[in-house]
Amino acid sequence: MIPVLMLVACGTSQPASVPGLRGVVGTDLVGAHGASAIDQRKIDRTIVGLCAADIWTKAECRKHGGRDDVVR
Repeated sequence: MIPVLMLVACGTSQPASVPGLRGVVGTDLVGAHGASAIDQRKIDRTIVGLCAADIWTKAECRKHGGRDDVVR
């Protein structure tokens, strides 16, 4: 049963639309290097989008400083 589940998990699916992904992730990370407070805000905005879209789990979002009342 395990080999069957592994093969199913490795299947391919259609890629998500680029505009949809940009809407979730945003474009804040473009040019950010994490070297300044402005860069950190850009990273934080990206994390918020990923958490709000349920791409990351609650636990993963908390690792990035997400609060339970904000994180889904």
